[in-house]
Amino acid sequence: MLNQIRHSADHDAILSVENLSIDIESKYGVLHVVRGVSFHVNAGDRIGVVGESGCGKSTLALAIMRLLAPGAAPVSGSIQFLGADLLALSETEMRRLRGNEIGMVFQDPAASLNPMMTAGRQVGETIEAHEGVSRKISASAAVDMMRSVRIPDPAVRAGQYPHQFSGGMRQRIVIAMGTANRPKLIIADEPTTALDVTVQAQVIELLEKMNTDTGSSIVFISHNIALVSEFCSRVIVMYAGRIVEEGSTSDIFSRPYHPYTSALIKSVPPLDERLAAGLVPIEGRPPNLASKEVGCAFAARCSSKIEKCTQSSPPLVAMGPRKVACWAAAVQS
Repeated sequence: MLNQIRHSADHDAILSVENLSIDIESKYGVLHVVRGVSFHVNAGDRIGVVGESGCGKSTLALAIMRLLAPGAAPVSGSIQFLGADLLALSETEMRRLRGNEIGMVFQDPAASLNPMMTAGRQVGETIEAHEGVSRKISASAAVDMMRSVRIPDPAVRAGQYPHQFSGGMRQRIVIAMGTANRPKLIIADEPTTALDVTVQAQVIELLEKMNTDTGSSIVFISHNIALVSEFCSRVIVMYAGRIVEEGSTSDIFSRPYHPYTSALIKSVPPLDERLAAGLVPIEGRPPNLASKEVGCAFAARCSSKIEKCTQSSPPLVAMGPRKVACWAAAVQS
């Protein structure tokens, strides 16, 4: 199966998610956290996935990595990575892919790093595991990798422990671990959470450098739509487990079609407008994911809804160069 991955590298789409649905068993019942999601990632893409907390972004990322927690499982669909169905691979085969062909940068470096291991050893262990090199060679490669993510004096800092680094520097170590083997796909799940604006910009610059230097495709998951607008060429907007809009960054940010996309953009206005008028919150709350879906999930919060919105769920359909799931937008187009 892994040979199939290697020989399929010349295809444009390196990742294809088709009709993926994921349920989670909880004390509140079965939560339908991802519902019929389909999208693809081409070589060199920088794709943003945005939406409020609980919309299914991180669950989608964990499903691609086959790291879903107990009680969460795909109930339909497929995840194809360079021609191989990730959901059909054995755990041994997935371990060979994680960190090698597919890298992941998690949102909480404190939880991602082992406090009992030096930073250099943690980066080196990733290289050693997949490249089959000696500890001496992996240690030298780890220093080079830490230098590439702009950690000052990397030879010295490689011997230090996570608590000796700032939050921003810890996130750089996590990026070094996730990209040490030059993966074809990098999934960055909220990599700038809890970082100040200056450090956020540095992290984005590092990911951009990885994309440019190695050609790695990046799926950038964030609730920060402003960061996504600066970094990504294509945007996927998720709400209540579904994709409600997908298209180029320029198209979506200049003229959003879905009312939820429009509300997200208005909730993060430019700085001068924010100071003058304040933030524009999205009224209401996301729906209960354990309830049976009737109509559009955003209808209760939408000022543009029509009668059909409360009766059936809109499909994701092409509207020019983008895709939108909205009955009202379909009527207006």
